[in-house]
Amino acid sequence: MDNAAIADNFALLAKLMDIHGENPFKSKTYAVAAFNIEKLPVSLQDTPREKLFNIKGIGESVGRKVIEMLDTGRLDILDEIISKTPTGVIEMLNIKGLGPKKINTIWKEMGIESIGELLYACNENRLTLFKGFGEKTQKNVQESIEFYFQHQGHFLYAQLDEVFPQIDNYLKKIFSPEKVHVTGRYRRQELTIDELEFVILEQNETIKPKFQTAQPPELVEETASSLLFKLRNGLKLRLYTGGNSMPEELFKSTGSPEFLEAFRKAYPSLKYSSEENGNDEAVFRAVALPYILPCLRESAIIIEKAKQDKLPELIQVADIRSIIHSHSNWSDGSNTIEEMATESIKRGYEYLVISDHSQTAFYANGLKEDRIREQQRYIDELNTKLAPFRIFKSIESDILNDGSLDYPDHILKTFDLVIASVHSNLGMPEEKANARLIKAIENPYTTILGHMTGRLLLSRSGYPVDHKKIIDACVNNQVVIELNAHPRRLDIDWKWIEYALEKGVLLSIDPDAHALDGFDDVKYGVLAAQKGGLTKQKNLSSFSLREFEEFLRHQKEK
Repeated sequence: MDNAAIADNFALLAKLMDIHGENPFKSKTYAVAAFNIEKLPVSLQDTPREKLFNIKGIGESVGRKVIEMLDTGRLDILDEIISKTPTGVIEMLNIKGLGPKKINTIWKEMGIESIGELLYACNENRLTLFKGFGEKTQKNVQESIEFYFQHQGHFLYAQLDEVFPQIDNYLKKIFSPEKVHVTGRYRRQELTIDELEFVILEQNETIKPKFQTAQPPELVEETASSLLFKLRNGLKLRLYTGGNSMPEELFKSTGSPEFLEAFRKAYPSLKYSSEENGNDEAVFRAVALPYILPCLRESAIIIEKAKQDKLPELIQVADIRSIIHSHSNWSDGSNTIEEMATESIKRGYEYLVISDHSQTAFYANGLKEDRIREQQRYIDELNTKLAPFRIFKSIESDILNDGSLDYPDHILKTFDLVIASVHSNLGMPEEKANARLIKAIENPYTTILGHMTGRLLLSRSGYPVDHKKIIDACVNNQVVIELNAHPRRLDIDWKWIEYALEKGVLLSIDPDAHALDGFDDVKYGVLAAQKGGLTKQKNLSSFSLREFEEFLRHQKEK
């Protein structure tokens, strides 16, 4: 083990001790040792053991640990403290602007254990509620995390949605629009993506020189029919090359392996069109099959539905008529209720559901009973002022460990509707998670089950649940299942939408907005819902004001 590795171990040990709030004198000793060892002109490995203790900055305690590392390649005290620290907390040390003391607050006081959770907390404006985290610090942390994620090579669909137009326009400019078409996972509207894929009807020898710019991307891989570049922001750009027919190349590169294999078996004699231009509709015409949208090309089942002419008429962004699940500055949102209502009116929505955090969510300035009464009086005033637009009184009530909601019945019944969600103690085994959720679903005041698994894409897998049991419970108790539209959630997962629809469950695409621009996330909820085959008729936030009021009347009677 060389000096640099030994110094790194001491530096990490010092930081982790500070994160755990241990003796600052000891942690400083190890930090100083790390600094001194890194600057040493001689190799510790080549220094006689008895002389180690005479080196400046290496006393008895540090010296013994240096010898331990030289002999074993490990440091027991470091291994022990690492085992007691969540991996995500250690990873926070990679985020610019986050030192051990701030990480201690994030972990111990905020209860956040991963970078993804921390970014989500920034989006929800939660850091400013804690000492040492003002608006500027929160913004800097948010930007640093976003930069860090970019360079990990995995992206949310929403992140690529921002850069896609620039890349698409660039490729079409240097080659010509008819020779370029996006394909692959982005075209299928996958929730997370590691490669942005395009078909380019040119040979590799023609394409490669076009990328020899002042700051050329790295060519990672080349085959006879593809090129893979890595851009400076960490994104991989895969180009399918050498083809002559856009419909053929586009079809072959869009569907999942399962879909394409099933299609080949169903139509073994398929002959592809020789057209150079256009999308892949010609492929479906050739086999007399209705056009299957790219977002649905995941499994073999969709081919059978197409044969039976049972493809769903997918929900569109224009079908959303309300904002359900939103947070104002009464809890951890950035805007007043009136500002959110005004923005809703501006965007053409018919109503708004305000669902601030409940009292257990102290970290989000959750509402105590007295503030609930005050907020409801304020909403009454706004409804008079803004009629015929309407604001509905709701709450995102925390589901406690035993499955109960965190208000007594006499408070819950004052709301027009209740969204029940889990926000704490996420490390549950499946049996515990199922029991907890089902008890909340069975509460007569629960209207909507919020973000079913608590997952954060690319950051936290969420607690394990038996989706069928939870969906069946929602059917039996007439509870709506939320498709949380925040790009990091998109929870319920689209793969379970078909089962929910078969069982007759109503879903609701909700942005979980904590600011006005959070309304934009409706788009990503719709894109995820399309993959699951959701129609506007089965989506609560597509109900008109009159239909929504009728829905609530039925809910009160259940």
